[in-house]
Amino acid sequence: MVSGKGDVLMKKINIAIAFMLLISLVYSPVHADEVKEVYLTFDDGPSHNTPQVLDILDKHNVKATFFVTGENARYQSYIRTAYLKGHAIGAHSYTHKYSIYQSEETYFEDLGNIEKIIKEQTGRTSKLIRFPGGSSNTVSRHYSQGIMAKVAQVVEKKGYKYYDWNVSSNDATRRSVNPARIIESSKSRLPRVCILMHDTATKTTTVQALPAIIEYYQANGYTFKTLEHTDFVSHQRINN
Repeated sequence: MVSGKGDVLMKKINIAIAFMLLISLVYSPVHADEVKEVYLTFDDGPSHNTPQVLDILDKHNVKATFFVTGENARYQSYIRTAYLKGHAIGAHSYTHKYSIYQSEETYFEDLGNIEKIIKEQTGRTSKLIRFPGGSSNTVSRHYSQGIMAKVAQVVEKKGYKYYDWNVSSNDATRRSVNPARIIESSKSRLPRVCILMHDTATKTTTVQALPAIIEYYQANGYTFKTLEHTDFVSHQRINN
């Protein structure tokens, strides 16, 4: 009799375990390592290279995010062109001078000026930000101790999202970088890849490298997204 009751109990336990395993399989969450997304980002534009960048993106049917500046007034219409093509537009800096880090006031004055240009070209405001030098920059120490921690906190309170990167193309390490080096630097197997590139007049080799970078990620099953359509945020460690 004891043995019979024990068998029944074990049978019930096994059924319960099987049921729990089934539930875990059906309702198991999607893990981050199953996600394959890439975010192409271009800083410091627009420039005379921007139309070529946009043509390459069109050809490969992918979207990117442009963190723009106000340095090149004659190219500002390219902001509108990029926006109308479905790319995301974010604020980088009006002047791209690190002296904007003297205080919160000087930073937000500069941000306000580039926001005006974005509004003029797109008809809307943008809540996407990339700090000049990234949030981890140390050059800001020359202007104000602790300024990056302060402005990073304030921009988020104001409803902005700031973005760094987790992969650098290294296209800004010198005036002209070999396209092959840019391509190799841009490759990653991270589940979510945010690549830093630049869209200035001198970055012709970035334009040359771009098709191969796109094709690498397409071949490896990545989906291209803009930073406007994601919950992903890449933040580096703030050093000032």
